[in-house]
Amino acid sequence: MAEPEFTAKGVRIGTRLRSLTRAGQVRINDGRLELLNSYGSEIDSAPVQAVRASKPWFAADDRALADLNGNRYLLTLGEHDPAPGEPGPPAARRFIEAVRRAAGRGG
Repeated sequence: MAEPEFTAKGVRIGTRLRSLTRAGQVRINDGRLELLNSYGSEIDSAPVQAVRASKPWFAADDRALADLNGNRYLLTLGEHDPAPGEPGPPAARRFIEAVRRAAGRGG
């Protein structure tokens, strides 16, 4: 099995006003974006070409939006990339760049 192109653990995943998990995982692997809950069960997934990732207006730097299968998810990642060897999710900006790169839209 190939190494995932992007992985973030400890991500808060929610929809509008509802939190789905506070320690979820976001993974881009084999051309698919997967949102997983804290137990590793799939919340949602879609091919990266069908995913729209963006930065919400008037939100903190650690937030990103992901539109999958007609659902909009608010992802709370990190404000800054963690230091090498330190735990914590990568920056939201890096997630958005990873989706665009995997979909072939440039970074």
